[in-house]
Amino acid sequence: MREKISPNRLDRGFFKYQDEFENKALEVLRSGWYVLGKEVKSFEEEFAAYTGAKYCAGLASGLDALWIAFRVLGIGKGDEVIVQGNTYIASVMGITINGATPVFVEPDEYFNIDSAKIEEKISERTRAILVVHLYGQASNMEPIMEIARRHNLRVVEDCAQSHGAKFNGQMTGTFGDIGCFSFYPSKNLGAFGDAGAIVTSDVELDKAVRIFRNYGSEKRYYNKVVGANSRLDEIQAGFLRVRLSHMEELEREKQVLCQRYLEGIKNPLLKLPSIRDKSTHIWHQFVIRCKHRQALINYLEMNNIGSIIHYPIPPHLSEAYSYLGMGKGSLPITEEYADTVLSIPLYTGMTKEEQDYVIEKLNTFEVQP
Repeated sequence: MREKISPNRLDRGFFKYQDEFENKALEVLRSGWYVLGKEVKSFEEEFAAYTGAKYCAGLASGLDALWIAFRVLGIGKGDEVIVQGNTYIASVMGITINGATPVFVEPDEYFNIDSAKIEEKISERTRAILVVHLYGQASNMEPIMEIARRHNLRVVEDCAQSHGAKFNGQMTGTFGDIGCFSFYPSKNLGAFGDAGAIVTSDVELDKAVRIFRNYGSEKRYYNKVVGANSRLDEIQAGFLRVRLSHMEELEREKQVLCQRYLEGIKNPLLKLPSIRDKSTHIWHQFVIRCKHRQALINYLEMNNIGSIIHYPIPPHLSEAYSYLGMGKGSLPITEEYADTVLSIPLYTGMTKEEQDYVIEKLNTFEVQP
């Protein structure tokens, strides 16, 4: 029996640059400095240059990046933040941890926030728009930024899945006031544990983030605010520097794999992802849609192919946000996506033979009468 093809494999990404990762680990371990040292400083400078932002502050996770972003922007109780309905719940937690209220907008056909539906949700309490570049494709930033300017709203970008994606030639994370990144191991730019960052071109916001991440302290034992302990550690920064140096190659590999999927999958029961004009897609996930999803999952499992649903329960229907009082049917497009999306295998080091097998099985999927 063939080895099961997993939806994601992190070991292949390690083995691809094994010597570099292991050498970097030893370098950091032998340095004797493990928190907020030269590796973090170098990564921050390199990642800021990569995105085109002026500043980058390394943090402990992508969720920390989100909630700290709204905290330093002064958004909290009594404020509303517009966000798409079909995102991962961490996006919404970044808003609600600060006491603010999420106001959900339906997604467009590209799985990102529908810019044409934002304005109708703006009220006198709206303070910001949270733009999520879901699955790796850049959102439609031109109209979003125009709306934000017209209504004097802050813009925070959730770039947890979009490292390197561009809209009209500009990197995600650099349009709004703050760009929030996760470097969770499964991301295109992944660490070997939890890690995150905030990028901005506003020197005051950057300073506020740096103070807040380190117990609210600018100078040791002199605390300006009640902050948090959210620091990117040296060894993860070192690993991220290794992977960042290979991002062009890693992005190209994903592009080739996903182009083969787009050209090879021909089953009319499956809806393939679309790419927006002016946007680039870095393919954090390859997400198809199928009205017979559970039958498809069962069929793939029977053929030793794994898959993942991103995400089966939209935030507004989760138990965590039941207090918002939004029942089933309140966001029909979001809910339809939650019922039909499926991420198929995609990872660094995926072989042509593995992908050919996945394509073959997807093309022979049928719905039993």
